[in-house]
Amino acid sequence: MRVLSGTQPTGDFLHVGNYFGAIAQYLVFQAEHEALYFIADYHSMNSVRDAKLRREYTLSVALDYLACGIDPTRAVLFRQSDTPEVCEFSWLLSTVTPMGLLERGHAYKDKTAQGQSADHGLFAYPVLMAADILLYHADVVPVGQDQKQHLEMTRDIAARFNHTYGEDLLKLPEPCILDGVAVVPGTDGRKMSKSYDNTIAMFASEKAIKKAVMGIVTDSTPVEEPKDTKSHLFQLWSLFATEEERAEMFERAEKGGLGYGDVKKDLLRRLLDFFAPMRERRAELAARLDEVEDVLEDGARRARMLGEPVLAAAREAAGLGSAL
Repeated sequence: MRVLSGTQPTGDFLHVGNYFGAIAQYLVFQAEHEALYFIADYHSMNSVRDAKLRREYTLSVALDYLACGIDPTRAVLFRQSDTPEVCEFSWLLSTVTPMGLLERGHAYKDKTAQGQSADHGLFAYPVLMAADILLYHADVVPVGQDQKQHLEMTRDIAARFNHTYGEDLLKLPEPCILDGVAVVPGTDGRKMSKSYDNTIAMFASEKAIKKAVMGIVTDSTPVEEPKDTKSHLFQLWSLFATEEERAEMFERAEKGGLGYGDVKKDLLRRLLDFFAPMRERRAELAARLDEVEDVLEDGARRARMLGEPVLAAAREAAGLGSAL
């Protein structure tokens, strides 16, 4: 089974939500299936307008992935812009994509409502995403519940292209929404996201991580009163605790006498301990950036070997290029 997923480089570091919501599952996929993971720098052009920053963010994602355990001998890790076929393929798909399909996109509506410019790139984002997936004949795409619509749009676009030019040209991918993978809350209780500025970046400085953890928003319940163990603070703490430890902590919280500050301090200790080996590995990789670039270049070469035949077949079916 071929699994594919991508991450936009839109900040200095990936965060705790990225790890527990995606990367931890990527490690399982690379062990059990054929896995392709790409850094979506084309997609980042909708929000990052500084060329130097884009390159820095892209390399940072590569470092984060490798530090977390993505293994380039078991998975294909590549930079999206190193596979230019995806842009041509995106155009082919756009010619069969109904405007109404794009107008119904939740992500476009949400981002423009938040003040992001209503550019064509943002509007047509689902078509490029479809090209990312369909170019490599991906069987499965791991997504959060909030991204499921994009997979449905990808399937619709593939079906329309197949209907127009050939029933078996493009494979319709299936979404993989893993049971038990909850949305990781941010420091303000909403989903952890750079868009909300509520993240805990696992590879930031210890000072920055401490500031984020100690800044987790809580209510004004006095220390002596019982605490709501379903709050986002306890959800975050639970990510780093065993079932037995959770039971003990929740019992203390429900009895009263446990301060939020104590929970935050314990969360900080556990978080730093958990990511310490990855932080060390990342520092080692950062001193050998040439090797990281080699990994991305080799990944792009392998990805293009998979994508070029798909694009060639689509071009042939659509009557592009010489018939001789």
